[in-house]
Amino acid sequence: MDLTTVLVSVAILGGVGLVFATLIALANRKFWVWEDPRINAVVDMLPGNNCGACGKAGCRAFAEALIDGQIQPATCTVMGPDQVTDMASYLGVDAGEATKRVARLLCAGGCDVAPSQAEYRGLQTCKAAAAVAGGGKGCSWGCLGLADCEIACDFDAIYMNETELPVVIPERCTACGDCVEACPKDLFTLMPIEQKLIVQCKNLLEGDEAEAVCQVACTGCGKCALDAAPGLIAMVNGLAVIDYSKNSLATPQATARCPTGAIVWIDGAQTFERTPTAERAYA
Repeated sequence: MDLTTVLVSVAILGGVGLVFATLIALANRKFWVWEDPRINAVVDMLPGNNCGACGKAGCRAFAEALIDGQIQPATCTVMGPDQVTDMASYLGVDAGEATKRVARLLCAGGCDVAPSQAEYRGLQTCKAAAAVAGGGKGCSWGCLGLADCEIACDFDAIYMNETELPVVIPERCTACGDCVEACPKDLFTLMPIEQKLIVQCKNLLEGDEAEAVCQVACTGCGKCALDAAPGLIAMVNGLAVIDYSKNSLATPQATARCPTGAIVWIDGAQTFERTPTAERAYA
């Protein structure tokens, strides 16, 4: 290959490279979008969990919405009060207030009161057990106790107690919703912490049939609805259902005559203690 051929090849490649570089530069100039530099600063101030508890896809999406004025710093439930204050000060905005939400378990049927009717042998996850005839538990709607929720929680806000029920630690819970997605029985719900009246049951039966498979099942007796403020509790398909739009009317009185302890008043962490006399579930 002579020198002329080499020079021609280099010239052609150089020309092609120059053309494409020019096109890329023009495209970049035409389609370039300015980004507020504060977004990266806010992202650095955020916890970086990308948990979605704020309602956004992740921390960067939260930062963009914050800069855009759509939300307030306090919407991030993972940050502590000091971090929220620092972020609000940096941006020159009001920190805002966010209603603390926590995950609540709608089941109190641990292995002590809701025995199994069959032995499950297989992959030790709730999802796998639920796929095999609903798991081995007598109450097919109840918690299987294999800790999918505990494993899914990135904040160590859930632990399994001695009766194989998950217990949520309110101070650590960010209401990210991972436990809600992890539970194949759909037993977790996110609710404001001031909602203290809870029905710890999602039974599919009524009366004696429900109690036969779980001692703390809601039997649909209706006593809670009679004892509560008018309209606060309704009986729907044999299950007590609370109207949380009337939460200001809720009092512990609604739990007074529940024969099984399925409805409870929670003040703090949700616990599952049983009294010797009535096998009730209290908080």
